[in-house]
Amino acid sequence: MAVIYGRRRIGKSTLIAEFIKDKKAIYYMATKVGIERNVELLEKEVLKVLAPTLKNVTFKTIEDLLSFIGDNASEEKMIFIIDELPYWAEKDEGILSIFQKFADNEWADKNILFILCGSALSFMEDKVLSEKSPLFGRRTAQIKLEAFNYLEAAEFVQNYSNKDKAICYGITGGVAKYLSLIDCTKSIDENIMEQFFEKTGYLYDETRNLLIQEFSDISLVNNIIEQIAAGENTLNIIANKVHERETTVLYSLNKLISVGLLEKRVCITEEKNKKKTQYILKDQMFKFWYSYVPSASSSIEMGKGKAYYDKIVKPDIHTFMGKVFEEMCKFFTLSEGLEGNLNCFVTETGTWWGTETIEDENGKRRIQSADVDVVGLSPSDKGMVVGECKFRNEKIDKSIYETLIRRSKAIPSKYPIVQYLLFSMGGFTEWFEDNIDKKIVALYTLDDLYEI
Repeated sequence: MAVIYGRRRIGKSTLIAEFIKDKKAIYYMATKVGIERNVELLEKEVLKVLAPTLKNVTFKTIEDLLSFIGDNASEEKMIFIIDELPYWAEKDEGILSIFQKFADNEWADKNILFILCGSALSFMEDKVLSEKSPLFGRRTAQIKLEAFNYLEAAEFVQNYSNKDKAICYGITGGVAKYLSLIDCTKSIDENIMEQFFEKTGYLYDETRNLLIQEFSDISLVNNIIEQIAAGENTLNIIANKVHERETTVLYSLNKLISVGLLEKRVCITEEKNKKKTQYILKDQMFKFWYSYVPSASSSIEMGKGKAYYDKIVKPDIHTFMGKVFEEMCKFFTLSEGLEGNLNCFVTETGTWWGTETIEDENGKRRIQSADVDVVGLSPSDKGMVVGECKFRNEKIDKSIYETLIRRSKAIPSKYPIVQYLLFSMGGFTEWFEDNIDKKIVALYTLDDLYEI
């Protein structure tokens, strides 16, 4: 028994479809049509594969139908898939106990691979995989399918420059469906414009379509996502902005997390500090959409989306890509750390934010907010690396380096800093050639990120 789960559009059904090609397989995608109707529709798929010549055959119960599957299993391996299981089981959790009974008894010695698949992350983890589930301990494999990382996403657009590969990753978030929409024979600008800024574009209305599938009333959820996309990422501020009680907003935030659109992030060196919790959009496509498409809707409806993109969006792409680049650099730092290419064996990366004390020329002190883009921790070596990321054409100069040095001193950590990392799309000024110790300061360009 295998369990496959992950957010919508991530490629679960496509992965299964590829796997079962040229194999004996019963595939059924459950729908929100009620228990009896799901059994009727499954019955048709079962008969189509196991007894195509039988006509007008019906089964009184789901148990009878599952017994029929077991009775018709042969030496040839048979694959039985229930896709979108939560649609069925949310209304009939008893179906999980029935599956458990067949896994333990009637199918135990049969050559059957049973696959359960679903998009509702919380349901699959709590009701299928957890110790409370009737199916606990029965799985022989599980896959939580995630978005592609920036290196994997680049495989979809191999003829693009590294800059355009990064932007492609930024606007799709590495989500398989969205990456599949990119036409490599066209420029990245043409793809963005056609997908987001034309009425016929798949991604023009994608966010609303996704939210409608998951939420009965999307108005509040839409308002919450708008605030998070605009940079408001704490519960109390979001609640104030949308004029709702915190408990109401928290329920929607948790639901957005459960469907894989949001994540709750903690400050890497202060994980137990509940005040340092942020809600961020896990889906970069959502971030891009909410940053630009709503304000462009009138232009798009008038057929002037290209003009809006050229004038407003394209000049701002580097700003949007700032946070995306940070995520890429954290992935790179973790990869390099695990490969032993940094000054310590980094096994965890994240971001730090807080405050720092600044002293001016007159000795007057003030406190201001501060953050460090990349923090990598090595519990085994008891060391830490810190980094700053800039996705812009201008070269990084010594002021960026000095700011990183200053801010990193504000990080409360039991580990000393053993290396400083600077990531720059535009490169570095000549100052770095003669003024840094390359044993403790590493300089990386965007090209370096794509060469690992």
